[in-house]
Amino acid sequence: MSTGSLVYNPYTGVAVLLVVVLLYKVPALVRAWRNPLVRQVGGLLTVACCVFIFVVPSTIKKVNDVTGVTNFSAPWVYSLLTGFCASCLLLIIKWRGGLEVKVRRATFWVYGSYGAVVTALWVLFALGDHHVERVKDLDTFYATTPYMREMIVLYLLAHTVAVLITSALLWSWESRVRGTGWLHVGVVVLGVGYALNLAYDVAKVIPVVARWTGRTGLDWMSTDLAPLIASLGGLLIGIGFVLPHAAERFSHRWSARRLYWALRPLGRVLQMVPAASAPVALGRFESLDLRLTHRQTFIRDALRQVGPFMDADLREATRERHLAAGDDHAVAEAAADAAVILDAVPRLHVSSKPQHPVPRPAESMRDLAAISRAIRRSPRVRSTHRAVPNQEESVNS
Repeated sequence: MSTGSLVYNPYTGVAVLLVVVLLYKVPALVRAWRNPLVRQVGGLLTVACCVFIFVVPSTIKKVNDVTGVTNFSAPWVYSLLTGFCASCLLLIIKWRGGLEVKVRRATFWVYGSYGAVVTALWVLFALGDHHVERVKDLDTFYATTPYMREMIVLYLLAHTVAVLITSALLWSWESRVRGTGWLHVGVVVLGVGYALNLAYDVAKVIPVVARWTGRTGLDWMSTDLAPLIASLGGLLIGIGFVLPHAAERFSHRWSARRLYWALRPLGRVLQMVPAASAPVALGRFESLDLRLTHRQTFIRDALRQVGPFMDADLREATRERHLAAGDDHAVAEAAADAAVILDAVPRLHVSSKPQHPVPRPAESMRDLAAISRAIRRSPRVRSTHRAVPNQEESVNS
């Protein structure tokens, strides 16, 4: 296929995904732009987006038409792909770190070698005969054309070397980040993505070499198979870069949301406690973290207010009863704390002095979420708390 079938190409979906990933990373890039590692990630994602945008057949056709140079997209796409290879190497070099002198030397080597490759690509293109436009099968069509042949081999060689080095560094780093959760998953996904890039190079090189021997039956590997492999590899690379940050952020928000709602029953019970200071009014659209902090602070302050009215004997009796019923230690502790809170809150309203010689210290109540769940779920908590007359209904509400 030469210029037909420009509507569908597997590169299109990956281009859209990478643009979404880049937009997702923009706020982090702006906040931490002075960090060289962050800038390198931003540069790599930008070049990757450009690669998958300009390699789409319809875009290739458009660039050729706009520039007026037949097959101008070939060295342009190859240059972007070479820049992507260099960005990958630079990112891995900065990730691994090490002595500043070695990092600087490796960075200089990457810039110098891949800059020379890009220059050579354009020189070879200018020297070659490329008057027949090929939108999809340029690699195989010009595989035997002087200078164009060398240009194709050069970009494939540069890509293969970069992918080999990047894959080796990633898989050597994988053992060092085991046990780090989503970071390890991201490194593994990146490793698989770059391994697929090696398969892409194989799918490109084999039909080109076959053309040198006069065989055309393997062209489908370059025109049909290689785009699918490259698209899957690009998809995994994009996911690998965004997954650790996105998953950690989602996990944090999910945990914060669960804790916020878990503390709601305890917060409702303690709303009856007179506030030690003026309440803080939160806006309707305040962040979840701020709302959670506010709820935790309110509960801690209220527990300090009601702490002197907590009955240590009641707590011990409740704890023993739960243990005897077969509950584990943590459940029994939470149920006992819930019982003394439910007992102490109404007493705070009818007495200005503690009635228990050994009150329960509020500071010892550490697992507030477990206590709140005990208030909401455990029927034994309500059966063991000794409510003051005329206050039980308001407390239970």
